[in-house]
Amino acid sequence: MSGTAAIRAAALVIMTALATACQPSAEEDTGAPAGNWVGTPTATAPAPTVTASPSPVTAANTAAVCAEVDKLIIAKSRQIATDSAAATRRDLTPEQLNDQVKASLADLATDVRRQAARAQDPEIKALVTDAARRIDAGARSSAPVKWLSSSFVAIPQRLARECRA
Repeated sequence: MSGTAAIRAAALVIMTALATACQPSAEEDTGAPAGNWVGTPTATAPAPTVTASPSPVTAANTAAVCAEVDKLIIAKSRQIATDSAAATRRDLTPEQLNDQVKASLADLATDVRRQAARAQDPEIKALVTDAARRIDAGARSSAPVKWLSSSFVAIPQRLARECRA
């Protein structure tokens, strides 16, 4: 496979992975238990319990943090897809494309970590911190394009499920 063909294939994988990541998962519609990174609902999960509502300050902060994390992931996903498409026109090598994706993921992890620091709800702080840690893992991956399609897609889905006021 030529360098241009490899870059085009990588760009297609990136765009597909990013498009998939921003789609709601099937668990959202079935009421799958929260905290499940794997997309397999369990039949033995206990029924959800009703707890007291968070304070208005925490709820407002949680909504703001969650909304900002969503925006960051969508914006960076679009940037990665655009950069990957542009890479085919610039004839970047696969190594250059990997470096570009790694840098974008590192930037995203930093931005998500900043939002985690803002969170007042400890559960939301832990959830967003874990998302940043996972994105960092992609930035350190030897194959970040493959990581996008295999691991990244679960991060926005989990956040959409669990990061709500």
